[in-house]
Amino acid sequence: MAAAPQQSVHPSLPSSTSTLRLLISSSPRRPPPPPPRARRYNRLAASASAAREMPWPHVLTVAGSDSGGGAGIQADIKACAALGAYCSSVVTAVTAQNTAGVQGIHVVPEEFIREQLNSVLSDMSVDVVKTGMLPSIGVVRVLCESLKKFPVKALVVDPVMVSTSGDILSESSTLSVYRDELFAMADIVTPNVKEASRLLGGVSLRTVSDMRNAAESIYKFGPKHVLVKGGDMLESSDATDVFFDGKEFIELHAHRIKTHNTHGTGCTLASCIASELAKGATMLHAVQVAKNFVESALHHMTDSGMNKKWGRSIKEAVQAAIEGGATIVQLREKDSETREFLEAAKACMEICKSSGVPLLINDRVDIALACNADGVHVGQSDMSAHEVRELLGPGKIIGVSCKTPAQAQQAWNDGADYIGCGGVFPTSTKANNPTLGFDGLKTVCLASKLPVVAIGGINASNAGSVMELGLPNLKGVAVVSALFDRPSVVAETRNMKSILTNTSRT
Repeated sequence: MAAAPQQSVHPSLPSSTSTLRLLISSSPRRPPPPPPRARRYNRLAASASAAREMPWPHVLTVAGSDSGGGAGIQADIKACAALGAYCSSVVTAVTAQNTAGVQGIHVVPEEFIREQLNSVLSDMSVDVVKTGMLPSIGVVRVLCESLKKFPVKALVVDPVMVSTSGDILSESSTLSVYRDELFAMADIVTPNVKEASRLLGGVSLRTVSDMRNAAESIYKFGPKHVLVKGGDMLESSDATDVFFDGKEFIELHAHRIKTHNTHGTGCTLASCIASELAKGATMLHAVQVAKNFVESALHHMTDSGMNKKWGRSIKEAVQAAIEGGATIVQLREKDSETREFLEAAKACMEICKSSGVPLLINDRVDIALACNADGVHVGQSDMSAHEVRELLGPGKIIGVSCKTPAQAQQAWNDGADYIGCGGVFPTSTKANNPTLGFDGLKTVCLASKLPVVAIGGINASNAGSVMELGLPNLKGVAVVSALFDRPSVVAETRNMKSILTNTSRT
């Protein structure tokens, strides 16, 4: 059975603002347009029951205020909102800071911090507490006392001690109370290598092996999980974090992104973990989603220079992806004039046709007809699959983006050939796109009678885990920046293909 396409944006094409969406699967490359849907895919029995309604996930951040808006409670609230969680706040300090550094700190009196904690925890249903800047021993102890009085489902501790710019944010005396009291209550602690070094008395952390040793040592202070972040190890070509649950070390790798826009990344990561835990995710999955979210955000910050950076034409990008093993190309365009979009589509169609790889157009049926594309992918706010079928005819491929079992059923009723389900992970290529996570993907897959392609935030570090879910109608993944925001599209596509092929064999 052939695989089907997806949603994703190509951020790195210089001659046009057109974007590519590519599907990579472990299946062989499919031939040109197949027969009608009834003969094309096996029908899969599925449950159409809706996902159970859950309370709105609630994260309480206990941290300092950043007047520049890039870190602290401001970053926490924005990150939680992006992942679909409500975020309340307790302010521990008010800072005067900007992108250059911290110019001043005013610590909030301990009793007023206690009053804030009592106000929120006694009245509102808090799922997870996430900590940031805790400037003194007294503040840490006030928090510990409040959490004993008002228990929550999980505690995420980001031991903020020094800002990205090097400014001291917490008294050195707080180290002992972190280790002796707060860590024992924590479900996860997320120090970067500098903070891990301080917690362990200044031990040098220069390698991944050092990070493993540090994670194991910090685990002995009492938290259930430790994540030592390696983003500050600039000599490494990758951004590698080490996750430890007391039994197993897991290395989480990502490409190091060359950018100065790293202010607040630690706050954002911890808040993303807290949001996913509030939604019921496992700890490892929450960490993986958070890491992907931060990587996507850093990609987004560097997108403006990407065209000049890689200097690829749209045909060169398509050719490279196909050479690497992409099985379907999808072209998406939201901003260009119709004539410009049509020219880009014709260029893509030329190279795809010569390689026997189907080309789909996102949303625009008129463009698909004009360039004789192999099909169209539509969203929930676009023309229905039934209407698209009437215009394109029976021999074309039609895909629909779906987030719920009801939408998947409607796609089947309307005569679609596949659905794209996501975003599985956060992505910077589509704003305000709530993440479904693994549970949401499973729910839609089990309810779908059509083949499913996982979309949204897929990259080399998480593609294997998506396919390892073992869902019978999950046929592939769609990727964007994981391929195109790299110097070699061919190499990255081949790597992704290899990951999916190896996963399918296990």
